[in-house]
Amino acid sequence: MTKIALFASGSGSNVQAIAEAVEAGTVPAEIVLLVCDKPDAYVLERAEKLGIPTFAFKPKEYESKEAFETDIVSRLRAAGAEYVFLAGYMRLIGPTLLNAYRNRIVNIHPSLLPAFPGKDAIGQAFEAGVKISGVTVHFVDEGMDTGPIIDQECVRIHSGMTRDDVQTAIQKIEHTLYPNVIKNLLNGNREEQN
Repeated sequence: MTKIALFASGSGSNVQAIAEAVEAGTVPAEIVLLVCDKPDAYVLERAEKLGIPTFAFKPKEYESKEAFETDIVSRLRAAGAEYVFLAGYMRLIGPTLLNAYRNRIVNIHPSLLPAFPGKDAIGQAFEAGVKISGVTVHFVDEGMDTGPIIDQECVRIHSGMTRDDVQTAIQKIEHTLYPNVIKNLLNGNREEQN
């Protein structure tokens, strides 16, 4: 059974979806740690209910990004984490964490990358008036949402949809796509987009 860690900063709906897939036996993994950079985030309550060990920290209490990432890496290693899956973690991963888990950190992003990287991708797509957006799962590298794409799925934006409608449609896809990608990755069936 592969040991995985999840990182999140907010409500944690993707954490819930992954945990449910693990519980159902669909994703062949054990979630050994949830890392959260916001000690008041709702995802910590979810993790507690799901029985997932947590590490919540305040970045400003560390002297540098390297310092908190060193702490995170030591906790990941102590928990035996083999992969890291970002599920709404709103921080760029730095070299300390990247080097420790090179090609083993995966992110989900609410757009069809390379379009609309960074913060508020749904808002960016909505404001741009695009007719198709979607979800991308990709490996994390040094850039912002620039790593190799693992899988994508489209969401059609119809006239009359509000930003909230688009977000709901995207989250619905995320909650099935991400556990599926994780399952395939852990089973060694990684298929990168061409």
